[in-house]
Amino acid sequence: MAPNDSAETNGEATGTVVGRRKAARYIVPFAVAGVAAATIGLVPALADSGDPELPDITAQELIEKIAASDEEQLSGTVKISTDLGIPSLGGLAGAFAPDAGAGESSASPDARLMELASGTHTLRVAADGPGKQRVSILGEGSEYSLVHNGNDIWGHDSESNEVYHAESGGKDQEHKAPKGVPATPKEFAEEALAAAGDTTSVTVDGTAQVAGRDAYKLVIKPKQSGSTIGSVTVAVDASTGVPLKFTLAPSSGGKAAVDAGFTDVDFAKPDASSFSFTPPKGAKVTEADELKAGAEKSGAADKAHKDLSALEDFKGLNVIGEGWNAVAEIEMPGGAGLPAEGSGDVPPQARQFLDALGDKVTGDFGSGTVFETRLVNALMTDDGKVYVGAVTKDALVKAAGTAE
Repeated sequence: MAPNDSAETNGEATGTVVGRRKAARYIVPFAVAGVAAATIGLVPALADSGDPELPDITAQELIEKIAASDEEQLSGTVKISTDLGIPSLGGLAGAFAPDAGAGESSASPDARLMELASGTHTLRVAADGPGKQRVSILGEGSEYSLVHNGNDIWGHDSESNEVYHAESGGKDQEHKAPKGVPATPKEFAEEALAAAGDTTSVTVDGTAQVAGRDAYKLVIKPKQSGSTIGSVTVAVDASTGVPLKFTLAPSSGGKAAVDAGFTDVDFAKPDASSFSFTPPKGAKVTEADELKAGAEKSGAADKAHKDLSALEDFKGLNVIGEGWNAVAEIEMPGGAGLPAEGSGDVPPQARQFLDALGDKVTGDFGSGTVFETRLVNALMTDDGKVYVGAVTKDALVKAAGTAE
């Protein structure tokens, strides 16, 4: 079993790492959020079965192994469980989006992939390079499949027998990293470990078996108190360097907020038939352009344009604190907070939902309402400012009180 090897940086770190530490320490919390989002969207949890004996490996070597992984072909079954502590909107959805339904299709991927943000789901996945991928969400007696093959993207809802089709917009383009961005596995590892600076601990904490494969466990933890994130554990395939499982544990304890990983996986080239799709007989096929035209006709597109235009009134983003305790301060357009009860600006059902979710607070900033989840909390002040961060309510209120 690999030792509990720590990659925390200190005064004896190399000159390269020390030179990058100050800037890099801000990266890890946001990078972790990005990894979580990507994992939720593509390769989602499973039970470990034993701790295999593997050669010792350092955290830097393991990060380097992940960065060096070039596996582009795989297929398998994945499971994802997500518990962010967000109440289900249920029938309130219409209260928040009264125009919903215009120009929509049950096979459109936008809404279907959002299902992965809560509950437990089983998926089948396959990939053969950047031009061919397939993700199927398995339901009780139904299946939703999203297939990317070259320039075509197909979505199929077996329950309604509706099909969505779009064109991906041409050939894949090559992107080169700009100057200063790590381009080799070793540089990638140095940047990640430099971020361990004063706010983060990165360690190798033993081994596991995931989907029948031997894996190392890379554990990332905040050193700071006040974060809602307790730890992030990534099980890394010992042979290929491919992350097989991702677990995000909240600092409040209890079940994981996100637990995602393979239950079985095969790195052989998938059969070409996995990426072929022909609309079933009698299926209703909707083109992406038709959905766009329908939204424009209903006025939904114009409403969205106005909502986006309103963002121009934001006076910028101010970040309070650093690392895992960073809090974003945003000033709402017009300096308006939540509409007052009885104002008529929010439907009664939506108002009831917001009141149930929020918690009135006061502090040096004045007064406002905190909306809590297990990971991300937001404070909206009565004078129209919003503070958002992966920090506890107390830490959020304290940060708002220090804002200039």
